[in-house]
Amino acid sequence: MYPPRSRSRQKQKRRSRQRRRTAWIWLNVSLLLLISALLAYYFISDNGRSGELQPPAAEAVSSSTPDNGAAGPSATTTAQPEAAATLAPEPSPEQTSEPSPELSPSPSPGEVSASEAPVASRVPADDAAAGGRATAGLVSGLPKNAAGKTVKLNFAGDVIFSGKVGELLEKKGYDYSYAALNGLFKQDDLTILNLETPITTGGVGAANKQFVFKGAPKALDSLKAAGVDAVNLANNHTLDQGEEGLLDTLSHLSGRGIPYVGGGANAAEAYTAKYFERQGIRIALLGFTRVMPRSDWMAGTNKPGVASVYDSAEALKAIAAAKKQADLVVVVVHWGKERMEQYDKTQQALGHSFIDAGADLVMGGHPHVLQGIEPYKGKWIAYSTGNFIFTRSSVKSTWETAIFQAECNITGQCSLKLNPMDAELGQPVPMNEVDGQLLLHKVETLSSGRVKIGNDGSVVQAGG
Repeated sequence: MYPPRSRSRQKQKRRSRQRRRTAWIWLNVSLLLLISALLAYYFISDNGRSGELQPPAAEAVSSSTPDNGAAGPSATTTAQPEAAATLAPEPSPEQTSEPSPELSPSPSPGEVSASEAPVASRVPADDAAAGGRATAGLVSGLPKNAAGKTVKLNFAGDVIFSGKVGELLEKKGYDYSYAALNGLFKQDDLTILNLETPITTGGVGAANKQFVFKGAPKALDSLKAAGVDAVNLANNHTLDQGEEGLLDTLSHLSGRGIPYVGGGANAAEAYTAKYFERQGIRIALLGFTRVMPRSDWMAGTNKPGVASVYDSAEALKAIAAAKKQADLVVVVVHWGKERMEQYDKTQQALGHSFIDAGADLVMGGHPHVLQGIEPYKGKWIAYSTGNFIFTRSSVKSTWETAIFQAECNITGQCSLKLNPMDAELGQPVPMNEVDGQLLLHKVETLSSGRVKIGNDGSVVQAGG
C-alpha cells in the first residue's frame, strides 16, 4: 500500500522547509564570517586609526605628566584611566602617566591629518618650490670649508615648572635649572625650548585631564637670564589652565621680551612665524602640535589656542610664507607617542611635508624620550628632543636627553651635533663620557641607519 498523496506532499513540504532553513543558516553563517573578516582586516590594516584623526571634540583625554604620582601641588591629577589618552589625538609617554606632559593624546602612526592625504601632497606646487627646494640627492649638513657667516642654534626638550619641579625650584631658586649648563645658551645666536607649562596665577584647571600644570611667572625671569631666546607653546599642556591661563602666559612672556610661537590669542598669531636677525641671517621660527586633548584647543579666528597640524594645510602655508621672508626656516613640532623611542610614519610624513613646504630644520618633541634623526633632501629632522627641565619618571629612558646644536648658513644648510645630558629632577646635567657615548650610539641606532654620530656628537648622513 502506498501512503496517501496528502501524506507524501506533507513530507515533501517538510523536506523543502528543511532545505530552505539549512540554506538560510549557511547564508547567515557565511555573512557573519565575511563581516568578521572585514572588521579584522580594518582594525589590523588601519591600526585602529578610527577616532584618532582628530582630538575629541568634547571629552578630554588623560594627559600624561610628571612621574607616576610625582605631580605635586601645582599639577593636579584625576582618576581618569591612562588608557583614555589613546582615544584622543596622541598617546602619551608612559602610555599613561608621564613625568610631565607625557600622556597626552596624539594621533597614531598611520594618520597624517584631518584630510588625511599625505601632507606633502597638499602643498601648492609653487609654494613647495619656493626658495629653490633641495632635491633628494643633496647631503644633509653644512658643507666643509663653506664661506660666509653662520648662526649657532640650541634646541632642548620639554620644560615644566609644575609639580615636583615647581616645589624644588621654589626652594632652590629657578636659576637652579640652568646651573650645570655653564652659560651654554648665552654663547649661541638662538636658543629655543618647548614650554610645556601655562604661566599664570589664575585660570581654571582643565577637567577630565590626568595631568594639569601651572607655572609661576617668576620662572620666566631665570629662563630668560639663562639665555633662552624663544619658546614653543604648541603642545598638549598650554591650555591646562584654560584660555585665561593661555592669555596670561602670552602676557607674561611678552612682558619679559620672550618671543613665542605655536600659540596665540587667535589663529593668525598662533600660526605666524617669529623672525630673528643673527649674523646677517634672517631666521623664521614656527611651532605646531599634533597632540591636543580636545579639538577646541585649536586657535580660531577670534579664539585663543594652539597651532594644530591634525590638518596641516595652514601650517604648510605658514612655512611657505616664512620661506619667502627668511634665509632659514625652523619648525618646532609636538608629535608622536609618549615613551616610544621609534618615530612613526605619521611623524615622518609630516616632517617631510614641512621640508617640502620650505622648512630647513625640523625639531620634534613630546615623546619624553629621544628618537632618531633623519636626513631628508639636504635637511635634518630630529624626531624628539626628549625632556629637559622635567620631573623624574620611573622609566629611565626619559632621563636621557640631549641639547641639539645646529650651525646654519644663509642658504639654510645646517650641521647638527648632540650634547648628551641627564634630565635630573628640575635640572639637566651633562652626562659622563661613558654614558654619553652610549647615548650617542643609541640615537644613531634609532636613526634607521640613516646617520653616523661621532664621539663628539657630530651627526653626518650615512654614506654622505
